[in-house]
Amino acid sequence: MTQLTAPVRTRLVEIVVPVYNEQRVLAESVRRLHSYLVATFPYGFRITIADNASTDQTWPIAVGLSRELPYVRAVHLEAKGRGRALRRVWSESDADVVGYMDVDLSTDLDAFLPLVAPLLSGHSDLAIGTRLSRGSNVVRGPKREFISRSYNLLLRGAMGAGFSDAQCGFKAVRTEIAQALLPAVEDEEWFFDTELLLLAERHGLRIHEVPVDWVDDPDSRVDIVKTIKDDLKGMARVARKTLSGPAGIPVPPRVRNATLPKGLARQLPSFAVIGVISTLAHLGLFVFLRMLVPSVAANALALFITAVANTAANRRFTFGVTGRAGALRQQLEGGLAFVIGLVLSTGGLAVLTALAPDASTAAEVAAVIAANALATLVRFFLLRAWVFNPRRAEAA
Repeated sequence: MTQLTAPVRTRLVEIVVPVYNEQRVLAESVRRLHSYLVATFPYGFRITIADNASTDQTWPIAVGLSRELPYVRAVHLEAKGRGRALRRVWSESDADVVGYMDVDLSTDLDAFLPLVAPLLSGHSDLAIGTRLSRGSNVVRGPKREFISRSYNLLLRGAMGAGFSDAQCGFKAVRTEIAQALLPAVEDEEWFFDTELLLLAERHGLRIHEVPVDWVDDPDSRVDIVKTIKDDLKGMARVARKTLSGPAGIPVPPRVRNATLPKGLARQLPSFAVIGVISTLAHLGLFVFLRMLVPSVAANALALFITAVANTAANRRFTFGVTGRAGALRQQLEGGLAFVIGLVLSTGGLAVLTALAPDASTAAEVAAVIAANALATLVRFFLLRAWVFNPRRAEAA
């Protein structure tokens, strides 16, 4: 009788689990992940526990797991930072595909094979889990949901991002792509994912999205306010670098994007930089004025001041209009964008107040960010198609 044997696993996927002071859940999560992959995953795998300078028993537990379980290893770093951990492991990996997932395993593991399959087949270059598609099933509090959607809306509005969920802790990338992109990625912490994805999009790489089932971890230790500040700084830095053009990164060529309308390739980066600076200025003014007047009034004043400056900056740098001719008319027409932004942000604050009367300043800032992201999209099209339309200038 012919004896059936299991197929030889010829491809290798390395999954990084970054951890910092996770002694409570580390062992259970890694054992569950290991058991799942042994039972169901049709390719070779390696689980790498990347300890980010933990101060509890996380590192001894990681070492014990590496001795107990086959295909599990542990790496220790002397400094914190999720991006730093991923950079260290991915840059040294010999696997075909590298990825990572959060130690709490918030994402249903059934999404892992659909995540890496397009990368192993060569169809896509990067893959991300998304909690924001219609096919996703997400359980989390309204505050985390609102902040997540606000951040991704801001990325799409101000940075032109095409991916839907930058911060879901469930990603994978072809190793040669990761190792080509990593030298150009500067962030070492939470913005690492976003910067990697924005860089990949700039170089025409394919990003595959997988809807996931996701359950929020109530024990999350992410400092939301600090993360928002760091993300905004990262966006400003990436937008500034975008102005200098694409870096010479040795990534494989892909299908080129359709030709952009005349002038748009130059205008978008300038508009993005001015938009990020305006957003930071608006948030700074809002937080300052919030200490003096109610949130709605603080938002209106901050938005008015930054709207005038934003229109003037885009007039000069984005659309190349100089001289005083038409300046007043353009400011008045640009005021329409101010009205739209005021309506959207005031409405966002009103909704937040209705849902959470005791909302923190951080939640109010997140509401303003979301509304401004939507207003940014409207503002760009108004400025390009109406206020600074070159045909109007020629007719005048």
